[in-house]
Amino acid sequence: QVQLVESGGGLVQPGGSLRLSCAASGFTFSRYSMYWLRQAPGKGLEWVSRISTGGGRTYYVASVKGRITISRDNAKNTLYLQMNSLKSEDTAVYYCNAVYGGLAYWGQGTQVTVSS
Repeated sequence: QVQLVESGGGLVQPGGSLRLSCAASGFTFSRYSMYWLRQAPGKGLEWVSRISTGGGRTYYVASVKGRITISRDNAKNTLYLQMNSLKSEDTAVYYCNAVYGGLAYWGQGTQVTVSS
């Protein structure tokens, strides 16, 4: 059974940090490009970051560059998103997404709320 389970979300003050995790099971994690996306209240789904299968290439949406780092541990079948200098506009449900060819899997999401 394929599963992607996000964790690590929560309430944090502006300027704070969070580390999201996405634990994968039921498929060959190392073959999949991995993504983080988010959906803010009342808005559509936004692509945040991508990492290649081996972790050597990473990509970010302009609004998070320099503040957010994507990484993966293929030995642990886990994807991470280190978020620093958080802003109120980072408030959203964050989803991890695995893509390989025509296959795509999604997690259930984890809520990140940035507020004082």
